[in-house]
Amino acid sequence: MAETPVLTEVREGYRLVTLNRPDKLNSFNEAMHQALADALDEARADTDCRALVLTGAGRGFCAGQDLSDRVRPEGGEAPDLGQTIETWYNPLIRKLHDLPFPVIAAVNGTAAGAGANIALNCDIVLAARSAKFIQAFAKIGLVPDSGGTWILPRLIGLARAKAICLTAEPVPAETAEAWGMIYRAVDDDALMDDATKLAAQFGKAPTEGLVRQRTLLDASLDNDLATQLDLERDTQRAAGRHPDYAEGVRAFMEKRPPAFAGRKG
Repeated sequence: MAETPVLTEVREGYRLVTLNRPDKLNSFNEAMHQALADALDEARADTDCRALVLTGAGRGFCAGQDLSDRVRPEGGEAPDLGQTIETWYNPLIRKLHDLPFPVIAAVNGTAAGAGANIALNCDIVLAARSAKFIQAFAKIGLVPDSGGTWILPRLIGLARAKAICLTAEPVPAETAEAWGMIYRAVDDDALMDDATKLAAQFGKAPTEGLVRQRTLLDASLDNDLATQLDLERDTQRAAGRHPDYAEGVRAFMEKRPPAFAGRKG
């Protein structure tokens, strides 16, 4: 019986989703793509889910595309990689950005190619100190996909983005932290504890407010100041009408922990 390519564990307030092809460094084939899409859709549909941790089984996070799916006989017709991206990778990146709760990547080992960019497109990235990020596309004559050419210049600047893409040099987790590519590098044995503690924190947080913050911050990279100020005004108006704001104020005044409604508000 084949291994389940993606595992989901439902916990209080959040879900732990694990890419589960450890013998292939969790590289993507169509079955894993479909299983991950289903796992994310199920998390979205569950209003008790207010955060998600994405990690990998075994010694790696994700090695990107399973190239054994792309082997063709010499002289055979070239695969349509654009179709693969349109069918699987682009919808995945859009789905990650559009989930109604924070997504934490817990990078437990090598994150290469699309695997690196899937991690970097999560809201918060924690990485084990032994982990590394590799834009491996240059090694096989391809270009970064899965949002890599969009996210990397925004995270680390154009000069560093060009260098790591053109050279395909690994970026160790501690360097990634120093560059601002990820939130934090942590000791290997602390990674999952830190990631799940953060998810549990988000599982009790004002979820709508967190998602509104994400939307504003993402928009700020393309907006001028005047547009961003208007967007802050309109977003704050909507946030102030959500019951979580009233509960947060009451809890502050009553000196007690708030009981936020989250996605059920």
